[in-house]
Amino acid sequence: MDLSESGLAAMLTMEAPVGELVELEFELPGGKVRVYATVRQRTAFRYGFQFLDPGSHAAIHETCRQLAIAESISGSR
Repeated sequence: MDLSESGLAAMLTMEAPVGELVELEFELPGGKVRVYATVRQRTAFRYGFQFLDPGSHAAIHETCRQLAIAESISGSR
């Protein structure tokens, strides 16, 4: 749902307790990403995850950069 260099929000059909350490795997335009994260919040099926080592994933950084550029261009029209 939402992605930043420090974490993401996702809809899950399984339960993950707040505070639990999890391994996440997801696909970005730059390739598959596998990260460790902590469950920071939960509202129904929407979870917020904080990456444990946010600076170490080039694909996440590049995707966030590209999304920021695209948002900047669409916002200036």
